[in-house]
Amino acid sequence: MVSPTDSKQPRKQRKARYEAPLHIRQKWLAVHMDKEMKGKLKTARRSVPVREGDRVKIMRGENSGKSGKVSRVDLRYGKVYVEGVVRKKGKGGEALIPIDPSKLLMIEAGFSDKMRGRILERSRKIE
Repeated sequence: MVSPTDSKQPRKQRKARYEAPLHIRQKWLAVHMDKEMKGKLKTARRSVPVREGDRVKIMRGENSGKSGKVSRVDLRYGKVYVEGVVRKKGKGGEALIPIDPSKLLMIEAGFSDKMRGRILERSRKIE
């Protein structure tokens, strides 16, 4: 995890995390990759930032074992919303449940994007 500040004081850590700019918050939303996916991509990298459209599996909590497509990534609160993982609302509707990225495992991701492709190029395994 990217440290928000050099201080060890919890109050300063919390403050720096709360006031962090979006380009740093994006790094906190990294999700571990599946072993098969890492082998297929031939990368030594453990995690990549999650984006809309990626397929993830929930590893912890009451919804563990479920998988689905990422429908929304909330940088402000640091949460990920997965299609099909819903909670019933009081008036009868359904709402997506916010999930912490540390509880997810990435199954599929699109690396056709230039920036994401560069991330993998930097971490290719030398055979």
